Amino acid sequence: MYSLSHYCRIWLTSARYSVTRMLMFRGDFFVWALVELFWMTVNLLVISVIYQHTDSIAGWNKYQMMLLVGTSLLIQRFLMGFFWSSIFEMGRNIRSGHFDFFLAQPGNVMFMATTRKIDPDSLINSLVATGVVVYSAHQLGLHPGFTNIALYALMVACGVIIHYSMLVLCISAAFWITSAQGIEGSYFTLSEFSRLPRQAFHGLANIAFVWILPIVVVSNAPASTLLKGFDLTIALWLLAITALWFALAIFVFNRGLRRYSSASS
Repeated sequence: MYSLSHYCRIWLTSARYSVTRMLMFRGDFFVWALVELFWMTVNLLVISVIYQHTDSIAGWNKYQMMLLVGTSLLIQRFLMGFFWSSIFEMGRNIRSGHFDFFLAQPGNVMFMATTRKIDPDSLINSLVATGVVVYSAHQLGLHPGFTNIALYALMVACGVIIHYSMLVLCISAAFWITSAQGIEGSYFTLSEFSRLPRQAFHGLANIAFVWILPIVVVSNAPASTLLKGFDLTIALWLLAITALWFALAIFVFNRGLRRYSSASS
């Protein structure tokens, strides 16, 4: 059983490798950072255009919506910065047999396979997403205390873990099927719903994207904490579903690992 410090050293080594690689290919870094920045800018411009024709969407005004979108973008930047490349590469490695490399590593296989790379361009743009949240809060006249800011950060972390767990579940399908590429694309499409207010979902959509797949909740819960203050029920519910999804991801990944046929078999 390896200690927490052991995994921290492994992660720091991987992070240093990713930063060194980024410095070797600076052009790629700047191009992808600009692409992500452009994509984030488009999302914010869409909000500005929409609110030129209306004052409220599902009870949310322009700057409340910007705070929600900024929160969603922040969660996605952290997800893409810390896990995205590693998780999607894992699917290709399972199909090619290169996943053997992680089986020989000194640590938990799921940790080793999903934290091998970081994307500095996404992490840099997380500062832009944070700026959007801060600007929106300022325009709304919000002055959250340390407790609410800490709770907001905790809920953002829960959102990252939930998205991480869902991604691992999607990619784990590669242990059973030839390719999980279609599932990967479907997940990216579903994540677009995280930038919409929870109040906009009714009926089956509410059941699907709020209760079954908590795509909407992961961004709405932290945004609501800044807008309306701490809600114990929402906080406990978010922590519970975070633990549930993470446990489910571990279970499915380990079951899939038993089915893996290495390149040498």
